[in-house]
Amino acid sequence: MTKTQRTKKTDKHSNLSRIRHSASHILAEAVLRLYPGTKIGFGPATEDGFYYDFEFKKPITDTNLPKIESEIIRLITEGRTFKRSVQTVAVAKTWAKKIDQPYKAEQIDELKRTGHKRMSFYTSGDFTDLCEGPHVTSTKDIGALKLLSVAGAYWRGDEKNKQLTRIYGTAFATQKELEEYLNMLEEAKKRDHRKLGAELELFTFDDRVGPGLPLWLPNGTIIVDELERLAKATELTAGYKQVRTPHIAKQSMYLTSGHLPYYEDSMFPPMEFEGDRYYLKAMNCPHHHTIFGSSPKSYRDLPLRLAEYGTCYRYEKSGELFGLMRVRMLSMNDAHIYCTPEQFADEFRAVNEMYLKYFKLFGIKKYIMRFSTHSKAGLGKKYVDEPKLWKATEDMVRRVLKDSKVPFVEVANEAAFYGPKIDVQVWSAIGKELTLATNQVDFAQPRRFNLTYTDKQGKPQTPLCIHRAPLSTHERFIGFLIEHYAGIFPLWLAPIQAKILPISERHLTYAKQIANQLLAGGIRVEVDTRGESVGKQIREAEMHKVPYMLIVGDKEKSAKTVSVRHLTKDDLGPMAISKLIKLLGDEITSRN
Repeated sequence: MTKTQRTKKTDKHSNLSRIRHSASHILAEAVLRLYPGTKIGFGPATEDGFYYDFEFKKPITDTNLPKIESEIIRLITEGRTFKRSVQTVAVAKTWAKKIDQPYKAEQIDELKRTGHKRMSFYTSGDFTDLCEGPHVTSTKDIGALKLLSVAGAYWRGDEKNKQLTRIYGTAFATQKELEEYLNMLEEAKKRDHRKLGAELELFTFDDRVGPGLPLWLPNGTIIVDELERLAKATELTAGYKQVRTPHIAKQSMYLTSGHLPYYEDSMFPPMEFEGDRYYLKAMNCPHHHTIFGSSPKSYRDLPLRLAEYGTCYRYEKSGELFGLMRVRMLSMNDAHIYCTPEQFADEFRAVNEMYLKYFKLFGIKKYIMRFSTHSKAGLGKKYVDEPKLWKATEDMVRRVLKDSKVPFVEVANEAAFYGPKIDVQVWSAIGKELTLATNQVDFAQPRRFNLTYTDKQGKPQTPLCIHRAPLSTHERFIGFLIEHYAGIFPLWLAPIQAKILPISERHLTYAKQIANQLLAGGIRVEVDTRGESVGKQIREAEMHKVPYMLIVGDKEKSAKTVSVRHLTKDDLGPMAISKLIKLLGDEITSRN
């Protein structure tokens, strides 16, 4: 389950979660009735529905779903009750062996290894499943249900294991809620960043390069550059200093930082040469700590805010890669703020306020700060073993959030290994939720790197460090923006801001003259030189989401004007070139 899935109403005891968990149970029963001999894996409720993993004797496709769904509905209408029972490990293992379900047997062994002495089962009719639950009382309480798709999924999410067939579905208490959700899914398909990314020629992937490693095409690179320009200007005003660091580093640095072994599974395997092991950079923080420590610091030098547009590389499992949202190359808008304890509240608040300014700029109206804390049980294993520092730091973060009056929820046992963190959840225009930004406190790594500053009394002190990435990675953020805007970017972000459409070939010279004036005015413009009809030129420009279409013919040439057509506002009429340049220039500068 992802962070996103945990933020919404996914409490396993909520009514919606009970409905979806029960639906996955009935899905498994329906599959076993229709396809005897199928092996069954997991079947949880999720943020948007449910799924169940199967090993079929013969592969199935989406064309099999109507048949399975009909069987589910038949079982639901019988109004069976769900009955829970608890069995010993021995009884559970006998059950799994008797029904020949090896994945269930493996689950039972795993539960036994983790200290479980008794197992929970749910039965409806003559079908029993190993399941923690809870479920609704009767199958008739499931409400409205729809199977959505078939996909491949590795057993336990490990690509070394067998690939199973995952059937996705969703369920709601009422038919109306289901229909609203399905309508939203249709809109989401139109906005899918993978689909629009190809149509708008923003990015591509190629197996020769490798999975999860996007290639930015010229149009997409413009968006990347514009976001970088925005962030650097914002950070310059806020007192940040830009740095640059290598793409690789010695193992010793990551041992010092503590990322090994905490983070090793998410890093690419090391390279060995000259007697040393080197890793591809998975995070910028150790490099920035090294920069801080490269010269003596006094309290007068703090706060010191180091920012970088660095590229990091993380080994995401193949089955988890998803367009730009989950990649292995991450262009990070990253920074680290080194400050005294007295400066912490103002610095942490300023980071959150920067996020809010970005949200307003991009039209993100719904968001929540997700405050992740540690757990005592994880100290020394999942988290740095400093209980007093954990309490003090979490208290500081909680106080800033309350004083700032920003919406936040507190979630235990999900902090970074070196300190508490804020994950910023945002919702797109169609209600799609995403973890977009992060704001983390680090009380551990500065000490690991022996970072100090001299206080007013001339004594050495260890600074606090704030890790922050307000625009997430460019890959994820641009994927979000594509779907948020449905590919219709605000003018300042649009790869091609204006396209000149000559009515005939004899108007090309005038069209190119206008293009040169617009280019001189800082406007990204192209001329359609193919000689197609104006109607076709307009349709294709609209398909590529070009904000302004400038039509030129005899009348416009004579009057030294252009006929302006806007992507969403239709015809704006004839306009002088100087007025057009000012109109577009003001819109670009204001970033409306």
